[in-house]
Amino acid sequence: MQVLLENSSGRAGSRYSRRQILGWAGALCGVRSLARAQEDATFSTDVRVVNVLATVRDHQGHIIRDLTQADFSVSENGRAQLIRYFARESDLPLTLGLMVDTSMSQQHVINAERGASMRFLDQVLRETKDHVFIMQFDMAVRMCQELTSSRRKLEEALAFVDTPTKQDLRHQYSGGTLLYDAVVEASKQVMKNQSGRKALIVLSDGVDTGSEATLTDATEAALRTDTLTYSILFSDAGFYRGPLFGRMGDAGGRNALMRLSTEAGGGFFEVSKKQTIDDVFTILKEELRSQYSLGYVSDVPIHIAEFRKIQLKVNQKGLIVQSRDRYWAHH
Repeated sequence: MQVLLENSSGRAGSRYSRRQILGWAGALCGVRSLARAQEDATFSTDVRVVNVLATVRDHQGHIIRDLTQADFSVSENGRAQLIRYFARESDLPLTLGLMVDTSMSQQHVINAERGASMRFLDQVLRETKDHVFIMQFDMAVRMCQELTSSRRKLEEALAFVDTPTKQDLRHQYSGGTLLYDAVVEASKQVMKNQSGRKALIVLSDGVDTGSEATLTDATEAALRTDTLTYSILFSDAGFYRGPLFGRMGDAGGRNALMRLSTEAGGGFFEVSKKQTIDDVFTILKEELRSQYSLGYVSDVPIHIAEFRKIQLKVNQKGLIVQSRDRYWAHH
């Protein structure tokens, strides 16, 4: 089949085959798709793009929002890499998991956690862009609300997030507090299937008793799914000082949450008399809306699945970068 095309004067021009026209159309679509991909910072699946989300602060803790691609440098296992993609993330979609510790150690703080969480979601969630799920963990891990963009569904689910009943209390410590198992399940069952910006927010005293997974397992599960992990240490100061526990919990829980957040590229916060749970959520909201997204393609092909070290730096003096320190390289 041939098609007769007219030139700009309206006269008949040359004859072209259907195959030629389809080829030109395909090429034009490819150019348009490439331009659209560059504008939206979406990347081809043909290459393994390493995406790094980062927050930058000065020494006073103020978030810096006006940096450009030229202000950053990145290396992988000590080798400098070319930053190919750069974007400020203040308006891009977010997938968020709210992880609430509902073990008996949290019974005196659960109401404050629930109320602050509702206010946080009310301020952060954009129903046209973002998706959130709610998971609670104590002697079991339970999905309270699967991924949704509905503020109403999330608030209804939060209303039922609570510590075990008195009838359940006698079984509480046969299973323990499955913090690490919860992070692994959220990463593998939910975040693995999502793309773009992903973050878990863990509200807990950080004490895990009974998980099959270890702290390392939890951290690596988040890293393998490119999920930032933010931890909020909110504890009942007197719970672990009772006759049943002695003085366990304080330092161990804090250290576990700090490691989980630092290695997975998120942040660690602690509720105190000087910093309320609402204060923490305000800081977190600002951070989630003030990130930078950088992407590069490694100069070393992937032959085996492995963790590779990332070092992201800002060229300006006096600035501090918060980002993950490694990624899971795989086909």
